[in-house]
Amino acid sequence: MKIVVHDTASAMFDLLHSPLEERPDALRDMLGPLQSVMSMVGDIDTFQMHTTGSGFRIDREDPRYLTALRQMRDAGVWDRIEHCLAAAWERLSGAVPEARSAGTVHVVLVLGDPDDDHLTVRNAGYFGMGGIPGAIQLTMWPTETSLAKIGHAAAHELHHNVRYANVAWNPMTVTVGEQVVAEGLAEAFVRELAGERAMGPWATALSGAELDDAHGKIVAGIDVAGMQNLPAYVYGDATARLMGQQPVGLPDFAGYAAGLRIVDAHLAASGLTAARSTALPAHDILANAGVPTGAAAEGPPGTAGPEAPAPASSATLGG
Repeated sequence: MKIVVHDTASAMFDLLHSPLEERPDALRDMLGPLQSVMSMVGDIDTFQMHTTGSGFRIDREDPRYLTALRQMRDAGVWDRIEHCLAAAWERLSGAVPEARSAGTVHVVLVLGDPDDDHLTVRNAGYFGMGGIPGAIQLTMWPTETSLAKIGHAAAHELHHNVRYANVAWNPMTVTVGEQVVAEGLAEAFVRELAGERAMGPWATALSGAELDDAHGKIVAGIDVAGMQNLPAYVYGDATARLMGQQPVGLPDFAGYAAGLRIVDAHLAASGLTAARSTALPAHDILANAGVPTGAAAEGPPGTAGPEAPAPASSATLGG
């Protein structure tokens, strides 16, 4: 597999020095590699996702943008992403050599909107989307956390990318179980690669009684199916409301923390690693973890994890 981390730093510097009326076309060009991949799997408009989501604004001047880009460039963000992805692919390809993967994965990092609370507050300044094989989108605003962890977020998304080259996904039948297993696996994979401190805030924010309560609610809804019904279980009530979905009484990113608990139980019971578990059906992982299910429906998204909500993700989450 070839991983191409596109030089969006130069593209964004050029865009932000161009007249406002030229910026939409420049943004479409920058997002072109993602659009080419995503359009093959559905009616996904990456330009619209950027302009209506957490991406930087192209309809106004904002002196913070160039300062943020220089900070990211000086911190070696693009090189760090490339390094982390190379290490992640080496681990994945060694652990599951029989797994299918995209021939080329296009990685596009875009600057986020510093005034968007979903990005800067709820997601600590970064998230990604990697559930469509061949495409990884990362969005960030430079914060202490995002600068330190954006490369690990890319590794999280690569785990999704490989998983969903092997696990079928149907937006009508994808379950809470598949979603939370995917996020838990991706975060456990990051931990295998770089230690607990590399993990995102999504999977580590809950503990104690709060995690016990979230885990119980998610296990009770493990067979809830249909992508439109999953945001509250995976991302929490606040993000569900943002997406126009019904809350179910869960805090931010409860599905990541519960998913990690489920995956840890699977790893302990099976003796496998998160890398080796990449392409395992969610039903098997849930069974190993002692979580009863009524169906074996499979599914991806995209998000990572650090993540944006899955398109039709990430994040997420990605996630």
